[in-house]
Amino acid sequence: MARRAPLHARAPRPDEEAGVEGNARLTSSIAAILLVLLFLEGVTILQIGSLIGPHVFIGMLLIPPVLYKIATTTWRFVKYYVGDPAYRKKGPPVTLLRLLGPLVVVLTFLVIASGVGLVVIAPASWHSQLLLVHKASFVLWFGAMAVHVLGHLVETATIAPRDWLRHTRREVSGASLRQWVVASSLAGGLLVATWVTPYAANWRFLNN
Repeated sequence: MARRAPLHARAPRPDEEAGVEGNARLTSSIAAILLVLLFLEGVTILQIGSLIGPHVFIGMLLIPPVLYKIATTTWRFVKYYVGDPAYRKKGPPVTLLRLLGPLVVVLTFLVIASGVGLVVIAPASWHSQLLLVHKASFVLWFGAMAVHVLGHLVETATIAPRDWLRHTRREVSGASLRQWVVASSLAGGLLVATWVTPYAANWRFLNN
């Protein structure tokens, strides 16, 4: 009796390959939105004292899209390492980006968590410590994120528009669902930002 081929050696079915492409499209669409929001957030840093409101608003708006992006990339990571044939065929990111990914996730959580803590949660006695964590993690995050963005820039620019252009959106089923997922990430971000931003009035220590 012939031995069954290992999972990673089995040829992927068309629907499995479509799932890989759908994941890539969703990941790239969210990544494109994050690039715009992160650019705007960077602009607020230039005048953080007078732009603390927009800084907090955009920072909170970023949270759901960031979580969605981590979810889609984690899905690809898990599917690849459990031996899914379609994800094996696609292959992993280059080694540097693969190693950098967990660091980007950890630093992203540190930047966001310390920012939320500064605005909403932390007692005044913790402000200086949390502000130090926020600033230090941002510096490290910026360096790691710069490499991450440059490494994925061409891929994002190529894939992100595919669900939004008439001649490519029908190539892979589920474009409408993916569009709704992207929209829900922004809607969730708007809700979080609307709820949290009023607390920014208490962030006076930034101007000290």
